[in-house]
Amino acid sequence: MQPIDDKKVQDALNNYKNKTIYIHLETTNGAYAAHRNDAAMAVSAFIRNGKIVFSQGKITGDNPYRVGLKMDDGWVYAQGLTDWEIDTEERLLLAGHDTEGRIAVALHLSEKPFT
Repeated sequence: MQPIDDKKVQDALNNYKNKTIYIHLETTNGAYAAHRNDAAMAVSAFIRNGKIVFSQGKITGDNPYRVGLKMDDGWVYAQGLTDWEIDTEERLLLAGHDTEGRIAVALHLSEKPFT
């Protein structure tokens, strides 16, 4: 992965506009927080192969970034994104890493289901 180039990510988002796509969205502080405070609560969210169609996709911010996908009845968004790539299967992979390189958020878009 490489640091986000917002113009390139915006172009990639536009390629998925008005198509039925699959998303993978995951957030976590997981075990990363547990060692800092015995009372820390580990939290996460996870969806894989959710099918959506969005009419507008937009990247905003200035490292970290936020990506929002506007659907007919609401929004999907991920905040804290720092890195991106288009993989060999032409999927858009976005991730947010903390200062120690640990992943905190992932948003992946694909025209095919994730395995």
